[in-house]
Amino acid sequence: MSSIPEEYHDLVMEKPTFTTLTTMLPTGMPHMTIVWIDYNPDEDRVLVNTERGRRKEKNVQNDPHAGILAPDPESWWRWLSVAGEVDEVTTDGARDHIDALTRRYLGEETYPNPIQTERVIIEIEPEHVITFSPDG
Repeated sequence: MSSIPEEYHDLVMEKPTFTTLTTMLPTGMPHMTIVWIDYNPDEDRVLVNTERGRRKEKNVQNDPHAGILAPDPESWWRWLSVAGEVDEVTTDGARDHIDALTRRYLGEETYPNPIQTERVIIEIEPEHVITFSPDG
């Protein structure tokens, strides 16, 4: 069962929602970065695609706590916040996944940037979900 309410699935599955991902640095300080986002409702996992060795991937390998803040690109008054733990970092399907995200976010068929190492998907299990909409 999905922990993200269905009426917010558009933010994480359909719209090009530029999302803030927060992970924890080795010093214990938060590290925030803007990412493309996806969601697997069947597994109830928030998905972030990145490249192996980037700071966010290193952070979650060290400390699995992570969170996202996803404002609606059409109305910043409507948003979704998810906090939880990373339960998997995988290369399985990561290359195809970044291309799917590229189609949603850029309208292009394939990811345009050179891949230096390999793509990975960070899977976050939602533990705390907060939503807000001015419509209630």
